[in-house]
Amino acid sequence: MRVFKAPILASVAVLLSLSVVYCGLPATFLSLERAFPPSHRVQLDHLRARDRVRHARLLQNVAGGVVDFSVEGTSDPYVVGLYFTKVKLGSPPKEFNVQIDTGSDILWITCNSCSDCPQSSGLGIELNLYDSASSSTAGLIPCSDPMCTSSFQTSSTECSSQSNQCSYTFQYGDGSGTTGYYVSDALYFDMILGQSYIANSSAFVVFGCSTYQSGDLTKTDKAVDGIFGFGQGALSVISQLSSRGVTPKVFSHCLKGDGNGGGILVLGEILEPNIVYSPLVPSQQHYNLNLHSIAVNGQILPIDPAAFTTSNSRGTIVDSGTTLTYLVEEAYDPFVSAITSAVSQSVTPIISKGNQCYLVSTSLAEVFPPVSLNFAAGASMVLKPEEYLMRTGSSEGAAVWCIGFQKVQGGVTILGDLVLKDKIFVYDLAHQRIGWANYDCSLSVNVSVTSSKDEYVNAGQLSESSSSGDMLFKLLTTGIVVFLMHILVFVEFHFL
Repeated sequence: MRVFKAPILASVAVLLSLSVVYCGLPATFLSLERAFPPSHRVQLDHLRARDRVRHARLLQNVAGGVVDFSVEGTSDPYVVGLYFTKVKLGSPPKEFNVQIDTGSDILWITCNSCSDCPQSSGLGIELNLYDSASSSTAGLIPCSDPMCTSSFQTSSTECSSQSNQCSYTFQYGDGSGTTGYYVSDALYFDMILGQSYIANSSAFVVFGCSTYQSGDLTKTDKAVDGIFGFGQGALSVISQLSSRGVTPKVFSHCLKGDGNGGGILVLGEILEPNIVYSPLVPSQQHYNLNLHSIAVNGQILPIDPAAFTTSNSRGTIVDSGTTLTYLVEEAYDPFVSAITSAVSQSVTPIISKGNQCYLVSTSLAEVFPPVSLNFAAGASMVLKPEEYLMRTGSSEGAAVWCIGFQKVQGGVTILGDLVLKDKIFVYDLAHQRIGWANYDCSLSVNVSVTSSKDEYVNAGQLSESSSSGDMLFKLLTTGIVVFLMHILVFVEFHFL
């Protein structure tokens, strides 16, 4: 394994476009978008049913590894939305819209030879197909490649002796799935390397080329070009790039909860003074944290800590792909009782479609208490009322707000976008921890330049402190280093 290190230069700043980031050594960033079908609202039971299918996939023990699953996210659980990002692959580069999936490892794109695949999308985006034959830098992964039998493989891997291609099959609990083969090709992105901003940088990555899809993947209402897995496996893009020193072994996101949504997705560590960290539970397939207790208005609820203990079928998962939030029964009942008791003198508790709801005639902050999820290492996630309640309509001149947490009879507590929205989340895989902090995700962020975090890129300084000649020289020299790095990586993938 070759590790490439860029020369460390003095800290300067680069103004990045849109709401993306101030990035550092070597932080790669992707814009994050969300699209909503206009005025399309769904019932709560439909959302729960969709999430149940997703959670069945999370817990499904399939020979060959973890199953892949698609990620959806929206701050309003009654609006069907989708978080996705754009990636550029191939030479010449072609742009693809892919779902962001923190629960799987593989990046896969729909191939031009795919059968039963969507031809259009209800998200208002143009669907594109990947064609390895039209890319001058594409290379097929042969059966002899070590990754084809890797113990880190997270799908059912097969090899066709006839074509000598390493292929895969993902099968989901709801009956949907995808089949394809692995290729390596150039992934293009914008990068801050040292003190230089490099547009259209690239690195070779292995990803899947999907030739067949079934089930929900064939539906057009939320169709995209593929799935971008952000798991911890060796074949995830974040693992591939960080193992070669192209990016740090950390990624971050900030999902905007109001308005048109969107947010920030960074291959790098967002810096924010208020971030608190909790260690990941070791040797888990997903992003598991040790949840110790739940407090309402500062009072710890009477919940047996064993309800949150991590095992093969229990624990607490941070999952940006789950729309709602799910509490095990042992925690859900005390939680709802505590909230109702705290507000019963100010609002009217009602039951609506089996859910605990409240008629509210004033602002939530005046009535509903803060909730604290307390994790290992003393890290607490403090939730505002909007982060554990959801508005479902109005009645008798008052707003109807319902408990957004859903009851799970045994199993896993899953923290979905209801509580993850409007927060910076840092997945620090190098130190096996997750950090978070409340944040306005419509704002820009700082990303660490060095491992010591003493340096970071800050907007505006570049044009003020660097002459055009100096910057041209720095861009050229850094660009040469990156170019040589890509050549070596290409040789490593194809000839070693």
